[in-house]
Amino acid sequence: MAQTAKLPMDFSAFVDQCARAGHEFVDRALAEEDAGWQQVIPYIILQTRDLGKTAVYLRQGSETRLHDLWSSGIGGHINPRDQSKTSESFQQILMSGMARELDEELTQHPSDDLPVFSGIIHETVTDVGRVHLGAVFRILTQTPASYVPGPELCRFQWVDTDKLPSLNMELWSCLAMDLLNKN
Repeated sequence: MAQTAKLPMDFSAFVDQCARAGHEFVDRALAEEDAGWQQVIPYIILQTRDLGKTAVYLRQGSETRLHDLWSSGIGGHINPRDQSKTSESFQQILMSGMARELDEELTQHPSDDLPVFSGIIHETVTDVGRVHLGAVFRILTQTPASYVPGPELCRFQWVDTDKLPSLNMELWSCLAMDLLNKN
């Protein structure tokens, strides 16, 4: 049965659960087909401090299953290069992966706008969702113009948050926005 879930959660509780469950890096082609391997994806929502505007972009890039859908989330797979030492904790790997993803997707962004963890999202409605677990973060900014998109963030723009439902959004973006609205 296909389902969706959005769960507000404390960051330390999330990290603790992931650490207890154990983590390892497996071949991505295998992980993309086997729901037994849940790939944790840092998923960052950019909004103005007054929550009036949210950054969105049209999906293109390497994940063809999401093409032509609008997204409010920036993020991607954490991978072995995000682990500088074998002794690093899951939290260190996740945070390193999130920082790398932001640097890859945005050619410029303020270093003092820090991500805050909100909870997790998961869905089994889409082929993409059934093999990924979203760790949702939000960055609030006073200076949206200081965020400069890289080439994968096609048609990047700041839209009125209350206009998001009129866009053809990917499911994860809808779940993440619902989660943020709960907090």
